[in-house]
Amino acid sequence: MECELCGRVCECKPAIVDGVKMMLCPSCMKYGKGIKPVAEVSTSANKPMLQRIKRPKEKDVYKDMDKELVSNWNVIIKNAREKKGLSREQLGFNIGERTVTISKIENGELRPSDKVVEKLEKELKIKLLEEVSGTPSYSIGSRSSRGLTLGDFIKREE
Repeated sequence: MECELCGRVCECKPAIVDGVKMMLCPSCMKYGKGIKPVAEVSTSANKPMLQRIKRPKEKDVYKDMDKELVSNWNVIIKNAREKKGLSREQLGFNIGERTVTISKIENGELRPSDKVVEKLEKELKIKLLEEVSGTPSYSIGSRSSRGLTLGDFIKREE
């Protein structure tokens, strides 16, 4: 077994170093406080002490971003509200949003969240989201499968 402090292969013993349980060689025991080994309950004694951590698969956050807010969304919302004869207070009450929020949305000072967009579309019977046309795909050398990094955009001076 390897010492978790110096890496030497030897007969290591459990110890506490700065509150962390580690397996230390005899020469590194001076840095920690030795503890009694606990009998293992598991049936496999050959299991490595540090097992491989299972990491979740990387999630593509752009996968579901196939729609975007139309360019004149604030005007559309205001006109639809007025056409229905609703005040800002009434619209806010109907969709569960504050009057100030409705006011800021209509003035273009606040972009509505996807949830609020959904509520507004349903209440005012309007369309605020449009399909996004295909996004350009870039390829730089062999990195095309991984996508672009910030480093790909940095202009190098030579």
